[in-house]
Amino acid sequence: MNATGRETITPRRLDGKISAVVSDVDGTLVADDKSLPEANRLAVSKLADVGIAFGLISSRPPRGMAAVIEALDVPLVFAGFNGGVISTAEDEILEQHLLAPDLSRRTVQSLLEDGADVWVFSGQEWFVRRTDSHYVALEVRTVNFRPTLVREFGAELDTVGKIVGVSDDPTLLGRSEVKLRADLADLATIVRSQRYYLDITHPSANKGAGVRSIAKQLGVSLDEVAVIGDGPNDVVMFEAAGLSIAMGNAEPAVRQAANYVTGANNEGGFAQAMDRFVLPRT
Repeated sequence: MNATGRETITPRRLDGKISAVVSDVDGTLVADDKSLPEANRLAVSKLADVGIAFGLISSRPPRGMAAVIEALDVPLVFAGFNGGVISTAEDEILEQHLLAPDLSRRTVQSLLEDGADVWVFSGQEWFVRRTDSHYVALEVRTVNFRPTLVREFGAELDTVGKIVGVSDDPTLLGRSEVKLRADLADLATIVRSQRYYLDITHPSANKGAGVRSIAKQLGVSLDEVAVIGDGPNDVVMFEAAGLSIAMGNAEPAVRQAANYVTGANNEGGFAQAMDRFVLPRT
């Protein structure tokens, strides 16, 4: 057991050097109220002070990560849409992976037929067909900008970074997930970022590929990258990196997939992980 009272999984590299950290955002770096704890900001600053590069990866749109990036105030590379867009802190786009227009239209039609709400992230904008949903209000608080209301999705489906199926019925989204995976096969990445969100992105827009891209941009070997996250979509990131850390608030299957488990995001888990598992490996 580790210091948090949770199981510690034997890491693949017991004493390997860590040269970069790539972190998930929601449920990991930020608290449940979407604020950045001061201890986490200081932990990222410590990494920079000892020469450990830092990256962020999230299902959020790139625009929705701006406040966190500004608060961290360190050089970094970040990935929005689970790796669909790789950018610098100065908003220079380094890589971009968009869904094919015909596939976007098929996906939207399928989700609507299943009874899910649909969100479309295209360019810098977020498009919805209704704004009275609790989940819209939650997402506004998360990404810090409001959606554009449309009657039907049109030209925005030509340049899609992410489509989200939204429902308070996890069973409904589960059926949609199975159906879309069968229909789209390897044409898209289909994953739950939350039990109420089903994300559909480009095949290269997944956190495993995203971590590989960030490591390449940072000039760091994957063996020297530590990753930290809390969601099912973070598991492919764990598999790609040299060292993986799961948050204490993660589901059991996610915790089991990681080398180490730290405290929960509301309990200082990110900062604890940097102090215990990363900074000693500089």
